[in-house]
Amino acid sequence: MPYQLPASLELLHHRPPLIDVRAPIEFARGAVPGAINLPLMDDDERRRVGERYHRNGNEAAVALGHQLVSGRLRERRLDAWRDFIAAHPGAMLYCARGGQRSAIAQRWLAEAGSEVARLQGGYKSARQTLMQATEQAARAPMVVVSGLTGCAKTRLLLALEHGVDLEGHARHKGSSFGRQPVETPTQIDFEHQLALDLAERPTPFVLEDESRSIGAVEIPLPLWEAMKPAPRVRVEMPLDWRIEQIRRDYIDDLWVRYRDHYGEWLGWTLMRRQLVSALVRLRKRLGQDRLDRLLNRQQHAFAQHRRSGDSRAHHGWLAPLLQEYYDPLYHHQLARSGQQALFVGDWQACLEFVADYCQRHHGEPILAQSVAP
Repeated sequence: MPYQLPASLELLHHRPPLIDVRAPIEFARGAVPGAINLPLMDDDERRRVGERYHRNGNEAAVALGHQLVSGRLRERRLDAWRDFIAAHPGAMLYCARGGQRSAIAQRWLAEAGSEVARLQGGYKSARQTLMQATEQAARAPMVVVSGLTGCAKTRLLLALEHGVDLEGHARHKGSSFGRQPVETPTQIDFEHQLALDLAERPTPFVLEDESRSIGAVEIPLPLWEAMKPAPRVRVEMPLDWRIEQIRRDYIDDLWVRYRDHYGEWLGWTLMRRQLVSALVRLRKRLGQDRLDRLLNRQQHAFAQHRRSGDSRAHHGWLAPLLQEYYDPLYHHQLARSGQQALFVGDWQACLEFVADYCQRHHGEPILAQSVAP
């Protein structure tokens, strides 16, 4: 007998192998974490069936769907599902709302001797569950780590079980220079992965002070609103220390990622283009004269770096960028917010304070609580 399982937070937490039978265009907008797209219909077939539905109703649309996906094409898609199920025991099916498409796929598989469950309510139900989890997490205690650019705030929260890496989920380091040589998630995929992370972390959550936008995605509004008044810990480190940290993050580590992703020559070319473009995007705030000065220093640094392999030449443009742009901007925003820090100290002192704070204010993991699908 065909069976369904509810899209509960507990089920999604285990990240079961999922077959998303929606069309590729739907999958590209966002999916349930752990899913692979093996569609019942491709984009064109889905479009034609949709048009038939609007003109002639559901029965005619279903008949056209069976006509389009038949014979060898039907067998190929069935084989793809069976291969995935054989390689991933416990796999499940889902479509947009847990309706016709996943039911058809489930029936075809049963007729071929493969019993598989489908996700009750499909993608829509799973998304509702994950968004409810984020809303619940936003009501939990949290502490926000702030500080000037280069204070290794992300590294601090990653050292803690309670840390939630928003930039990691966004695959972006948050500033104009933060783009990574990897595909960025859609807003929906960012929200879904973040929801599961929040559900699995103990409280209080530790998050980095961010603007709502991180690269191409935005922090979900309930969480963003909860972060604004949350108690803050401010990391303060000397300029030389911060420049070294920035160089490792935005030059050395970035170069390794580009090289590994694209190879030596193309990786260097694309990394250089990204860092130049990031600086140019600050033209309005820097002013043309200061931008030209920083660009000249940046080009000189690239030439030295390429020739000697020593990235310390980049200090020549990173130091004034911090002193003349990022630091004044941070101090202006801090004064405007009027927020008082719970604790101010160097990186190690802040790490120890936050670890102690989490221990003293430790709550139950969100996952242990009941969240309705």
